[in-house]
Amino acid sequence: MIKKLCMAVMAMCMMLSCAPKQQPEATTLSGLKPSNFTTEVEGKPVALYVLKNAAGAEACVTNWGGRLVSLMVPDKAGKMTDVVLGYDSIQAYIASTGNFGALIGRYGNRIANAKFSLDGKEYTLPANDKTNCLHGGPNGFDRQVWDAKQVADNAVELTYTSKDGEAGFPGNLNVKVTYTLTDDNAMDIKYEATTDKKTVVNLTNHSYFNLSGVPGSTILDHQLSINADNYTPVDSMLIPTGIETVEGTPMDLRKPIVIGDSIDNDFIQLKLGGGYDHNWVLNTNCDVNKVAATVYSPSSGILMEVYTNEPGLQVYCGNMMAEKETGKHGTVYPRRGAICLESQHYPDTPNHPDFPSCVLEPGQTYHSECIYKFSVK
Repeated sequence: MIKKLCMAVMAMCMMLSCAPKQQPEATTLSGLKPSNFTTEVEGKPVALYVLKNAAGAEACVTNWGGRLVSLMVPDKAGKMTDVVLGYDSIQAYIASTGNFGALIGRYGNRIANAKFSLDGKEYTLPANDKTNCLHGGPNGFDRQVWDAKQVADNAVELTYTSKDGEAGFPGNLNVKVTYTLTDDNAMDIKYEATTDKKTVVNLTNHSYFNLSGVPGSTILDHQLSINADNYTPVDSMLIPTGIETVEGTPMDLRKPIVIGDSIDNDFIQLKLGGGYDHNWVLNTNCDVNKVAATVYSPSSGILMEVYTNEPGLQVYCGNMMAEKETGKHGTVYPRRGAICLESQHYPDTPNHPDFPSCVLEPGQTYHSECIYKFSVK
């Protein structure tokens, strides 16, 4: 009996030793687990798409909200560094009301009183920023599941159809956004859209950048420059009141400034925005080959150059970030822990006939592009 029991135990041990061992899940270069992003939201598949270029850089994108989750580029010592804020799982993104890395639409930035008119007809939008509509409302493109197709090792294509009347906007809008991680370490974001009814469109990306390589740090030591002679000052509701020169004001960023040296300047516009949270009128004349802005971190040596064919750039320095928010790898993000540079038409353009038009008509194709290019110096 004992002999039979021993033989049975030995047989069991042999079976266990021969069974294939479960391998630990491979993580991305940024330490993300793809399984934490693989699920369904409202019956639609969600996943993490990993982009790699020939230089060894990596970007991770999820099709929930079209969000850039991580972006790994080398610092001055060659160490791969994640330069965008975000979360470790799709559940954390869904639970958050923030816009980390998100595609924004139909209209990035604010529309005053959540209303605008086209051809004499008034359209009412959801008010989610006091009386204004911000970033397309509380259920904008940043909270939709996009159809995704990885078209190359370094590129993913996202598509979404915004139905006529969605969030109050007219027209069925067919949108395509392509993220491409180029071999010169640039994140190139291209937007296209068509409509079957006259509408307004202003798409952008809301990535939160911190170039320092120091988890949980602020961007107050970052150096910022913007290629703009003018900006759009705002009222107490952060709605533009017109266009003014930057000359002689803390809004003059034509030469690099240290953000922390100027952001709390006793200047009415900085008080209204709680710091830098304004749209600059770019000098680039919508030429995507001209530098619109630069951000530099002296600690990492990482330089980010921004290029766009848009007329404006909204620069936001995390003034309204929570004092403490837990992001990737348990990192606690502080207030002003990142900077956003959102290529765009100007805020509230539908209510300002003197601003460059954001109207899209049937038969036309909306084209927008923003490039975030990384290097070291």
